[in-house]
Amino acid sequence: MTVARTVLDEAPNMAALFARAAVTTRGRGGPLPDTRLARTGVPVDPGHLAAYARVCRFPLADALPVAYPHVLAFPLQVALMTDRAFPLALPGLVHVRNLIEVERPIGSGEVLDLEVWAERFATHRSGATVDLCASVSAGGAEVWRGRSTYLARGAQAPDGAPAADVEVPVGELDRVAAEWRVPDDAGRRYAGVSGDVNPIHLSGLTAKAFGFKRAIAHGMWVQARALAALSGRLPDAVAVDAAFRKPLYLPSTVVLATAARDGGWDLAVRNERTVTEHLVGTVRPR
Repeated sequence: MTVARTVLDEAPNMAALFARAAVTTRGRGGPLPDTRLARTGVPVDPGHLAAYARVCRFPLADALPVAYPHVLAFPLQVALMTDRAFPLALPGLVHVRNLIEVERPIGSGEVLDLEVWAERFATHRSGATVDLCASVSAGGAEVWRGRSTYLARGAQAPDGAPAADVEVPVGELDRVAAEWRVPDDAGRRYAGVSGDVNPIHLSGLTAKAFGFKRAIAHGMWVQARALAALSGRLPDAVAVDAAFRKPLYLPSTVVLATAARDGGWDLAVRNERTVTEHLVGTVRPR
């Protein structure tokens, strides 16, 4: 199988991509494209890194936050998903699972190479899922991998597609480690640093157009916020696997529950009042 690899000179314009996505929702279908998008020699912008750290509550450090490379690769993923060859419409896609694998801490001054692609078109009881994958290299060696699983409600995967795997099993989680009051602008603030301006995150009005009663928090913000709470206690080489369960409606008050397990952590983010689980995940040394 021949894979088409395109190297971009600069990050795609996110505003233009989302505008294109809004007017190209019809007429999509077929298999996933055999396409990879890449950028090489990408430096980390200190100002952007600082803004991301503020929004997600990471301390500033010499090494990048575990989830930060996702926002570097995300514009390439959006470019892939908004291309007419991609079978699912971007507006309304819901992030349901995210896996991050880190080989070593990545210095904030390192120059990075990024590459993204799509794989694993799968069936789901509510529609179809697809995995958007990302690889980040430094000095010629892969240092970070990400796999984001997105659900398209009402979509249909090709005949013979496997069943989606969107669950992350965790053990008992009785210890409340933190309480967060998540404001109604949390989606807009994370959109500002991530470029993820999916309408379901921005306001109640735009979220209702896609079936949500209010705006919902980005899954990647919830995951990053939980990882920030574990700053200084994560292994250098680590795997973080998170399932995004029920939407975290904005505003909300939530609690982070944790348990030390297998050299790492199990964790959950729950609504303080209803105990509804918004995220469950595992953090393990590699």
